[in-house]
Amino acid sequence: MKILKYFTNNQFVESKTDKYYDVFNPSTGEQIAKCPRITTEEVRQVIENAQKGYEVWSSMPVTRRVQVLYKVKQLLEENLEELTILLATEHGKAYREAQGDVLKAIEGTDLAIHTPVLMQGDSLMDTSRGYDTVLYREPLGVFAGIAPFNFPAMIPMGWMAPNCIAAGNAMVLKVSGATPMSALRIAELYREAGLPDGVLNVISCDRVDTKELLTNPLIKGISFVGSTKVGKFIYKTGAEHGKRVQALCEAKNHALVLEDAALDRTAAGIINAAFGCAGERCMALPVVVAQESIADQLVAKIKELAQKIKVGPAYHKETGMGPVYSQGHKESVLKWIEKGIEEGAKLILDGRDIVVEGYENGFYIGPTVFDHVTEDMSIGQEEIFGPVLCIKRVKNFEEGLKIMNNNRFANGSVIYTQSGYYSREFARNTHGGMVGINVGIPVPIGIFPFCGHKDSFFGDLHCLGKDAYRFYTESKAVTTHWFDEEEMKNTQVSTWDGTI
Repeated sequence: MKILKYFTNNQFVESKTDKYYDVFNPSTGEQIAKCPRITTEEVRQVIENAQKGYEVWSSMPVTRRVQVLYKVKQLLEENLEELTILLATEHGKAYREAQGDVLKAIEGTDLAIHTPVLMQGDSLMDTSRGYDTVLYREPLGVFAGIAPFNFPAMIPMGWMAPNCIAAGNAMVLKVSGATPMSALRIAELYREAGLPDGVLNVISCDRVDTKELLTNPLIKGISFVGSTKVGKFIYKTGAEHGKRVQALCEAKNHALVLEDAALDRTAAGIINAAFGCAGERCMALPVVVAQESIADQLVAKIKELAQKIKVGPAYHKETGMGPVYSQGHKESVLKWIEKGIEEGAKLILDGRDIVVEGYENGFYIGPTVFDHVTEDMSIGQEEIFGPVLCIKRVKNFEEGLKIMNNNRFANGSVIYTQSGYYSREFARNTHGGMVGINVGIPVPIGIFPFCGHKDSFFGDLHCLGKDAYRFYTESKAVTTHWFDEEEMKNTQVSTWDGTI
């Protein structure tokens, strides 16, 4: 059994703890490692290491800092295959999805390389006669990143670390104890790229010790991805302690399918969005709102395509969908399926009894589809985070949009139609922060922010895009005035009369 270490000051350190998270290979159900829940004292020491790293790192010119990120990107690309297999093994994502996870970490690193442009401030000569003002963006200090299990590379090492670090800060990353190995390996690549001691730290700890990240005065801000309940707590606690917070939370994304949609392409897009990553992503598409006139056709196509998905071990390249990440999560999803049956939804495709030959102990659930889901059913309202698709039926565009906007989450929303009018009306009136027009997973590339709304996000500045650099920097306005010889001779003290 491999006992993992935590990463600080560019070293892998053995924890003094006697508490561990169990790390499994979801494809086989076998435990492959133990991840330490480091102690409060160790958390505090890591934060102090990060502060010392920040003091060195922030003094370097941004053009020098991004040279390290150039090297990190190169190393990520060189180690893509190794990282893909590692991620697929610890998480359970199918091979191509695991590779996409790592590629998204590379995309975030690529954005960070453009920091010299993104950190540029503004200036104006003669803001008043003889006075010039320049606005600079400066790093703040140490940030905490609290990452979930479902994207072990993209979220900690694409959304959080590279932009925070390139802006001149240091970061303490608390990664999921269930899927820590990808982030630890990438941290090793940062060390190889030449990042100074203390600038990037990777730990895992329990909820009690995580509070140190929310309250320690050396922590200036917190980037969080996870459940809405925890996100609200982190947002509240961080704000109470004077920290800036961005909390990306749960979702229940809906897609509205109108009768003029290209049904074959629409069904294929829905399959990818609903069952990719076994539904374990906040931009999954767990609900389809279908116009009644084409609902039967659409449901039949979705069922046919879902039955063709090859479920199997994550690291086999022919696998279409891997297992969910843990036995506990599998049991949670199975309870949701039972709940849907109890609530009266029509189960038209049941993934509960799937068996993968040779991998009978893996955490597998097959694609599952409910039809005739109504608004009083919790399976159509709450996040399941598994391969479960709910079909709701509506008479028209207006009814569909109302149903979608009534949901308390608003990460993404999608419409399938060939109508320019309805596309525009949908884009203008949907509550979703990321909108897809005939696009099942409307996540923009990293130069744009990941902008959830309502109970899907708490904070003012989103991650990625220009928002990332506003979040990870502080603005400073410097006004300058130089005296000519005449002014210097005739200097006199006077009071300001309010004129400019």
